Amino acid sequence: MTAPTPDVVVEPDAEHLARAAAEAMVARLAAAQAVHGSAAVVLTGGGIGIAVLEHVAALAAEPVRERVDWTAVDVWWGDERFVPAGDDDRNEKAARRALLDAVGVPAERVHAMPASDGEFAEPEDAAAWYAGELAAAAPDGRPVPRLDLLLLGMGPEGHVASIFPDSPAVADERTVLAVRDCPKPPPTRVSLGFAAINAAEEVWLLVGGAAKAPAVAQALSGTDPAQLPAAGVHGVRATRWLLDAAAAAELPGRPA
Repeated sequence: MTAPTPDVVVEPDAEHLARAAAEAMVARLAAAQAVHGSAAVVLTGGGIGIAVLEHVAALAAEPVRERVDWTAVDVWWGDERFVPAGDDDRNEKAARRALLDAVGVPAERVHAMPASDGEFAEPEDAAAWYAGELAAAAPDGRPVPRLDLLLLGMGPEGHVASIFPDSPAVADERTVLAVRDCPKPPPTRVSLGFAAINAAEEVWLLVGGAAKAPAVAQALSGTDPAQLPAAGVHGVRATRWLLDAAAAAELPGRPA
């Protein structure tokens, strides 16, 4: 199947971006539940990623048209810092504080990547375990379950999840991989690979700030994913770039 043409949505600033993405996320998960009875989302960290979750938590208390049954949502992660469970660098910790604890996602539906002080001392073992968890939740021997929505941030050099430019992760065909020596601290991580990311029904990239504008423009122009990994991600049915005006500033047709 040919990857869908990306849909680009531009909001005035980071706050509007987070709010709009939250409203769209609620609608997407509600729609998935209407069809399947449940929904599955892959979360990301970062400033905008966590701001989106905070807005989703606020929406859960509002009389909005779409409602999500959070007891029927499976939560996965796109990547995680391989640090102790209580470390503030953990994407899981931030997501629990921003959303998961507030809306009551059942513990058995929260599929956190292992911490460094848990069962696995090495990130390679943690990655292999998480790949097994994905496969166990998937039907008919597929490597990953149905993932209705996968959220990603992007770094100014174009990394997504923990796949950095010109790194071994770019060419790794496994669904989950250990990543060592990341140029951005902390250096040791566990990350979904392209094989898992691009199996999601919809992939949304949440990007804000002028520092990321060159990478946004390059990614959407078809740059080699080895040099700019964000250029290599797409959803099966939809790919959406959700940008603030600063991040979109170098796209063709944008005002100077």
